[in-house]
Amino acid sequence: MNKPVNIVDVTYARTKASVNTDAMGMREMQQRVFAKRDAQHLLVKAPPASGKSRALMFVALDKLYNQGRKKVIVAVPERSIGASFSSTKLTSQGFFADWDIKDEHNLCDPGSSQGKVGAFIDFLNGPDATLVCTHATLRFAFEKLAPEAFNGTVLAIDEFHHVSADTEANRLGALLREVMNGSDVHIVAMTGSYFRGDSVPVLSAEDEALFTPVTFNYYDQLNGYEYLHSLGIGHHFYQGRYTDVIGEVLDLDKKTIVHIPNINSGESTKDKIEEVGFIIDAIGHVENTDPETGIINIRHKDTGEILRVADLVDDTDQKKRADTLHYLTKFASKDRDAVDIIIALGMAKEGFDWPFAEHALTVGYRASLTEVIQIIGRVTRDSPGKDHAQFTNLIAEPDASQGEVKVSVNNMLKAITASLLMEQVLAQNFTFKTKKFDDDDSKIPGQLKIKGFKEPSTERVKQIVETDMNDLKATILQDDTFTRAAAGSIDAETTNKILIPKIIREKYPDLTESQVEEVRQQVVVDSVIKNGEVREVGDKRFIKMAEKFVNIDELTINLIDSVNPFQRAFEVMSKSVTPSVLRIIQDQITATRVEFTEEEALALVPRIKSWIKVNGRRPDSRAEDPTEKRYADALLWLQRAKQKLEAQKRSTEMVIDE
Repeated sequence: MNKPVNIVDVTYARTKASVNTDAMGMREMQQRVFAKRDAQHLLVKAPPASGKSRALMFVALDKLYNQGRKKVIVAVPERSIGASFSSTKLTSQGFFADWDIKDEHNLCDPGSSQGKVGAFIDFLNGPDATLVCTHATLRFAFEKLAPEAFNGTVLAIDEFHHVSADTEANRLGALLREVMNGSDVHIVAMTGSYFRGDSVPVLSAEDEALFTPVTFNYYDQLNGYEYLHSLGIGHHFYQGRYTDVIGEVLDLDKKTIVHIPNINSGESTKDKIEEVGFIIDAIGHVENTDPETGIINIRHKDTGEILRVADLVDDTDQKKRADTLHYLTKFASKDRDAVDIIIALGMAKEGFDWPFAEHALTVGYRASLTEVIQIIGRVTRDSPGKDHAQFTNLIAEPDASQGEVKVSVNNMLKAITASLLMEQVLAQNFTFKTKKFDDDDSKIPGQLKIKGFKEPSTERVKQIVETDMNDLKATILQDDTFTRAAAGSIDAETTNKILIPKIIREKYPDLTESQVEEVRQQVVVDSVIKNGEVREVGDKRFIKMAEKFVNIDELTINLIDSVNPFQRAFEVMSKSVTPSVLRIIQDQITATRVEFTEEEALALVPRIKSWIKVNGRRPDSRAEDPTEKRYADALLWLQRAKQKLEAQKRSTEMVIDE
């Protein structure tokens, strides 16, 4: 296996701004949420570890004490997350009340969700004010109760991306809308994901318009930490079985969460218990297993020290796994020595609190962007002694001797594009303005002025720019045509001026052409700037684009359009695999060649003419250079289109003559 290379490296300033608290004990993000506490429907988008659970406590208590609400119900997707909402002394930090959950109103203890519906209904009819349950319990309770039963309540839904607008796929989403329409319920929806949903939106556009949004972005959160200085995202490729190579990327000196592949995936050996055994062998020699906690004590194969390993994969002994989960819930967030490595399959993702975790090692391609960002969120919590956080995705290389070459190539390309999207989410946010004259340079931090840039001219475009950019980039990067184009080194102008606006039109059919262009420029400029490396020399700033540094004060929209914002990641990938594997990838891209529309083919004509003039010949479809191949394919498409048009013309003339 080749030496690991990160596709994404982001460095943060450690300003402490996001972890310092005010006179009421609130962090920066919590202050922003509390400022919107009067909203009936509040949607909080903020990264893992930013303090969403405590932000909810502040808002919910204000609604109980000052806004006439009688009950607060907090719903979490799985039982282990319920601990984030346990009783908390807030008055000691300056707030006016404490958050109190009685044991009988913590419905996240073991037991079936259906069996807890009675306790849920008793709570609604009783004197107490706060309750915590799972999404499943809430769903079963919804089915037993009329919407008006939720009059006077505050309904807080954690990890809100689980609530889908697809009524068949997600009953909770449909029931939630019934309660919103049939009662005076107040809702606080919270999510650590920046994507409405991987296949269907969390909310319909009409429902989302009812919510007051509060967004605290990843960069604000991580840049304001005290300890964490940098984050790396890398993809490392292997041949054969992952269990044979995992020891090469498993750094035993780092607190690590290993997520093994889903049993239905191509990377799985189909025996999850045996896979855990191989990972344990890569760590060292098993000394013993603690009978009370299930923690496995393993002697480090090199240093001889004892490493404490939690196995959350083996579900053959439900009591043992429950004991391990209980131990982790109680101690992992407080005691650095409680555990060193956690091995999981579907668990230890969203809401799992282990601030000491430094390395997320994930085996196999993950189709869900929400899942990827949740896994990364496990290691981006601030903790003393943690300078760097790392996400590593171990992915199988395509093998020409196997039948699933197309699937494995697509998985590699999609994993790379997922990393590109994470980079866009994790990097600093900028605002862009039009540069009107040469000395019109911005003095505002985080603002760049660009010659020829079209600023949003309507409220609709402003709304897309302010709230929808990550979702739009996700749509672009997940588009199969775009992925193949980016990986196949299609020239920047085709990528930026043809493929991207085409996807924007499909996503927002209500936009005019001028609005499409405004959104397109925002996407391209934002992506290029975030993907570029910025350096300061004296009082000037330079950004690296297309392997050269450009003075930021001299940026123009034409210069930015000449850069493929996503090419660098594929170049890194090409250096991370063997030449034979790279050839397989390129052959597969060629075999599923990007089809042309008339608009795309005609747009290439001026560049094809220029290419022919420079090279003194027509482009060859068998050439090594992907741009030359693309030009040759465009010529062939135009030739066939012309022949088809002439044939139709002759056919029409024959009919007229007859």
